[in-house]
Amino acid sequence: MIVKEDSLLKIFKKFHFNLIPIILISILMLKLILSWESSLIPFGSKILSMLSPFFWALGLAYFFNPLMKLIERRFNIRRMPSLIITYIIVIGVIALGVVIIFPTVFNSLGDLFRNLPEYAENTQAWLTDKINEFNKDYYLNPLIVDRLEETLTKSLNDINVFINSLLSSLFSSTIKFTTSFFKFIFGFIISIYILKDKEKLLNISKRIICRLFPKPKQDEILEFLGEANSVFSEFIIGKSIDSFIIGVLCYIGLLLIHAPFALLISIIVGVTNMIPYFGPFIGMIPAFILTFLADPMKAFIVLLFIFLLQQFDGFYLGPKILSEKVGLSPLLVILAITIGGGLFGVLGMFLSVPIMALIKTYSLHIINNTSNKEKEQ
Repeated sequence: MIVKEDSLLKIFKKFHFNLIPIILISILMLKLILSWESSLIPFGSKILSMLSPFFWALGLAYFFNPLMKLIERRFNIRRMPSLIITYIIVIGVIALGVVIIFPTVFNSLGDLFRNLPEYAENTQAWLTDKINEFNKDYYLNPLIVDRLEETLTKSLNDINVFINSLLSSLFSSTIKFTTSFFKFIFGFIISIYILKDKEKLLNISKRIICRLFPKPKQDEILEFLGEANSVFSEFIIGKSIDSFIIGVLCYIGLLLIHAPFALLISIIVGVTNMIPYFGPFIGMIPAFILTFLADPMKAFIVLLFIFLLQQFDGFYLGPKILSEKVGLSPLLVILAITIGGGLFGVLGMFLSVPIMALIKTYSLHIINNTSNKEKEQ
C-alpha cells in the first residue's frame, strides 16, 4: 500500500525530531570521550586513565564471549569449565605469538634498520639505471633526467630520515607500551570475572533500565540493545576472522614468491584489513615500500598479489563470513568510514560501519512503526 503524502511528512518529522538529535548528541559525547586528553580537565583525564583497565576488560569480555558460548553449547558444559577452556585457548594463542611470531617480526625490523643505508643505495642505483635506459631509448631532456635523479635522491633520504626518527622515538614508545601492557593484563584478569558473572551483570542492567523508563520504552530499549549487540558482535568477530585468514593467505603467498619481510608484511595487511574498503589500500603502501627497498622488481609482484588477494576478500571471503547482517550499500559504508575516520581516527573508521548499520536499522524501525500507526488510524 502506498503511503499518503501527509503520512510521509509526519514520518519525516518523527524521524527528524526524534532520531537526528540523538545521533548528534551521541557523536558529540563519543568525540568528547575519545579526545579526553585535550577536552577534559586533568582530574577527569586521570580518572579515565585509572578506569582504562575496566574498558579493556569490557572489550576483551565482549570479544571472548562468543568463544565461551560456543564451547558451552558444543560440549554441553557449565560456565566455569567453559571459561577455563576459553582462557586456556586465548593464552595459548598469545604464547604462540610471543614464541614464534614476535621474534621473527623483531628480526625483520632489525634487518630493515641495519641494512637501510644499503637498501637505499641499491634502490637508488636500480632506479638510476632504469632512468638511464629509458633515456637511451627516448632521449629525454638532460634537465628532466637531472630533475628525476634529484627527486629520487631526496625521496630516499626522506625515507631514511623518517625511519631513523622512528628509532629515536623507540625508547619513549617502549615506556608507553609497558604502561599500556600492564593495564591490558589487569583488564585481562578483570574480564574473567565479567564473563563469570555476565548474567548477573545483565540482570542488574535490565533492572536499572526498568527503574528509569516506563514499560513501553523498556521494551524498545532492550530490543535496540539486543540488535546493537547482534550487529557489533557479528561485525567485530566476523571481521577479525576474515582479517586473520587474509593475513595467513598473504603470508603463504609471500613465502611462495620469496618476498622479503613476509611475516611483517602479512601482519600489516591483516591488521589494516580490519578497516573496511580503505584498509586493504592502506596496507598495500607499507608492503610495497618495504619490498621495494629490498628488491624493487619483486615489489611490483607483491603489490599485484596483495591486490588480487584483497579482491578475493572483497568479493568472496568477506561476504561469506560477514553474511548480510551488517549489509550496507557501498555509498553508506564509504560515508560512514569518512565521517568516523575524520572524527575519531582509525578506531572511528573501524566502528563506523556497525554504527551506521545500527542507525539504518533503527531508522527503518521508526519509519515502519510510524507507518503502521498511520495505517491503523
